[in-house]
Amino acid sequence: MAYRARESRMGRFSLHIWGRATSFLDRTRRIGWVDLLVIIGLAGILFGITRIAREWTGQLRPTVEIDLSPWALPRYTVFSLSRGLIAYAFSLTFTLVYGFWAAKDRIAERVLIPLLDMLQSIPVLGFMPGVVLALVALFPSSNIGLELAAVVMIFTGQVWNMTFSFYQSLRSVPGDMIEASALFRFSWWQRLKWIELPLSAIGLVWNSMMSMAGGWFFLMISEAFVLGNKDFRLPGIGSYMSVAVAHGDISAMIWAILAMTLMVVTLDQLVWRPIIVLSQRFRLEEDSQQEAMSSWFLDLLRQSRIPSVLARWREWWSRVHVPRPRPQEAPGGGALPTSRIVSGLSLAAFLALLVILGYGAWLLSGLLRAVSLTDWGTTVVAALWTLGRVLAAVALGTLWALPAGLAIGLSPRLSRFLQPVVQVTASFPAPMLFPLVILAMQLAGISLGWGSIILMLLGTQWYILFNVIAGAMAIPADLREAALGYRFGRWTRFRTVYLPAVLSHLVTGWVTAAGGAWNASIVAEYVTFRGKVITAWGIGARISEAAMNGDFDHLAADIVVMSVVVVLFNRMVWRRWYRLAADRFSLR
Repeated sequence: MAYRARESRMGRFSLHIWGRATSFLDRTRRIGWVDLLVIIGLAGILFGITRIAREWTGQLRPTVEIDLSPWALPRYTVFSLSRGLIAYAFSLTFTLVYGFWAAKDRIAERVLIPLLDMLQSIPVLGFMPGVVLALVALFPSSNIGLELAAVVMIFTGQVWNMTFSFYQSLRSVPGDMIEASALFRFSWWQRLKWIELPLSAIGLVWNSMMSMAGGWFFLMISEAFVLGNKDFRLPGIGSYMSVAVAHGDISAMIWAILAMTLMVVTLDQLVWRPIIVLSQRFRLEEDSQQEAMSSWFLDLLRQSRIPSVLARWREWWSRVHVPRPRPQEAPGGGALPTSRIVSGLSLAAFLALLVILGYGAWLLSGLLRAVSLTDWGTTVVAALWTLGRVLAAVALGTLWALPAGLAIGLSPRLSRFLQPVVQVTASFPAPMLFPLVILAMQLAGISLGWGSIILMLLGTQWYILFNVIAGAMAIPADLREAALGYRFGRWTRFRTVYLPAVLSHLVTGWVTAAGGAWNASIVAEYVTFRGKVITAWGIGARISEAAMNGDFDHLAADIVVMSVVVVLFNRMVWRRWYRLAADRFSLR
C-alpha cells in the first residue's frame, strides 16, 4: 500500500511538472518583437564582453597605435564604456561599505571622513604613476594590469561624491523612522534594507550619474598616460582624442566628440532614465501636483514576456528545490550576536586601516626627505593660489546651479524636459572641450591664471546642480503646500523653506565640487595646446610637471601639501556647514 501511494504521488508530481513545462513552452511560443529585441540586445552584450575579455587578456604591447579613422571609434567606444561601467561597479560597492561604516561607527568616523576628504582631493596624477607601474609589474605579459590601472583611475573620479551622498543620507534619516525601526526590533540589515537604502536612493542615483561624469572627466589621462619616456596607452575614446589633439586633427576631434555624445545619450536613455523612474517610488511623500516620470525604454522592457517567464521558471525551481530552513538561533539556544559580530568586524577593519596608513606614511617619509624647505614654502604658496581658484569656481557654480536645481527639482514640467538635457551635458567630459575654450580665451585675451577657473567650473558645477536637484525632489509635499497656503513670496519661500530643506544636499555638492576642482587643477593649470604647454601658477601645474618628469619626490610633497590644505579647510569650513545643516535644518 505504501509503495502504491508513493507511486501515485510520483505520478501526480510528474503530471504537474509536465503541465508546467508545456505551459512554459506555450508562453515561449508567443514571444513578440520586443522579446526578440531583448534577446538581440543580450546577445550583443555577450559579444561585447567576449571582445573586451580578449582585449584584457591580450599580450601587453610596448606602444599602441591609435587609428584616427572614424570607423575605429565604435570599437574604442565599447572599450571606454566597459572601463567606466566596471569602475562604477567598484564605486557602488565601495560607497555602500565605506559610507555605512562611517555613518555607524563613531570612532572610525573620526578617521574615515577626513581620509575621504583627503582622498577625493588627491589628483589622478598623484597616485597614477605608482598604480600603473605596480599593476603592470604584477601582470607583465598581458593587458590586465594596464586595464585595471585605467579602471582604478576612473574609479577615483567616480566614488567620492557617491560615498559622501550615501553617508549624509544615513546621517539624515528621519527620527520617527528610527523610532519605528527600534519599535519593530529591526536588525541592522533590515533597517538598511527597508529604511536607509530607500531613503538614500534618489540622492544616490543622481550622484551616480554625476560619478560617471567624473570618471569621464579624466578619460584622456587614464587611457593615454605618459610617464617620462614610457607610453602606457590603451585603445579608447580618451586616447583617440588625446592623439587627435596632439596631431591637431580637427576632424578627428569632432568625430571623437560625436562618439562621446552618442555614448552619453545612449547610456542616459537605456540606463539612467529608467533608474530615475524606478527611484521615484522611494519618495517620502507623493505630491498631488507631481507628474509621473516615464522612460520609453523601461516601458518597452515591461512589454517583454521574458522577465515574467524567468520569474515563473524561478518560482517553479524554488518549489522543486525547497531550501533548508536556516537556523535562527545559536547552538546554545540564544539569538545570534549579530551586533557583536558587526562591531568586531568594524574594529578589526579599523585597526587594519590604521596599520596600512602607518605603513604608507613610513614609505612616504622616505620620499619627502629629499625635498628642501624652500620647495616646501613654494608648494604652500602654490596651494593657496589654487585654493582661491577652487573657491571661485565653487562660488560661480553655486550662483546658477542653486536656483536652476531648485527650479528643476520643484517643477514637474521643467524636470520632465530638462533632466535628460542636464544628464547628458553633465556626463560629457569637459577636457574634450578644453581646446575650444582655450582658443576662445586666447582670442578674448584671458590668461590661463583666470581662465583656469572657467576650466575648473566646466567639470565641478554639476556636482552642485545634481545634489540640489536631489534635495529639491526630496522636499515633503506638505511643506511646499504650506508655504503656498500661507502665500509666501518667492524670496520668502527660498529663504525660509527651500534653502534650509536642501542645505545638507548643497553642502554635499560644495564638498564634492571643491574636491573635483582640486582634482581638475592638474588639467586646468597645465594645458597642452597646439604643441605648446601653457601653465598657471598653482599646485595643479606643479603636480602635472612632476608627474610628466617622473619626479616622485616633489610629486609626493605636492600631494601632501594639497591634502593638508584640503583637510584643514574641510574641518574648519565644510564640517561646520554640515553641523549647521544637520542640527538646525534637518527634516528629522
